[in-house]
Amino acid sequence: MADYNNDSPYYKTKTFGNYLDVLEPRPISASPSDQMLVVNATYQFRPDLLANDVYGNPKLWWVFAARNPNTLKDPIWDMKKGVRIFLPKQTRLFNELGL
Repeated sequence: MADYNNDSPYYKTKTFGNYLDVLEPRPISASPSDQMLVVNATYQFRPDLLANDVYGNPKLWWVFAARNPNTLKDPIWDMKKGVRIFLPKQTRLFNELGL
């Protein structure tokens, strides 16, 4: 494993010295407990703010793109007002990530 924390999108990616290997994606599975959110102006282009408000950790910004790969191909610029995304429930997400 890499020397990254469980909340990092690079956690499973191997390192060679100070360099990362090819990204090993961390998929976030869909669940019936996921909630749908319509992005509002507060969170437009700011997945870090949403992650902080929902999960108490702005470093989990990448989770939204991993859970909604067809909607958020770019996790920042595709996070526009009016876009509908699914948010994993906090307890399930933390279990899946080992937090």
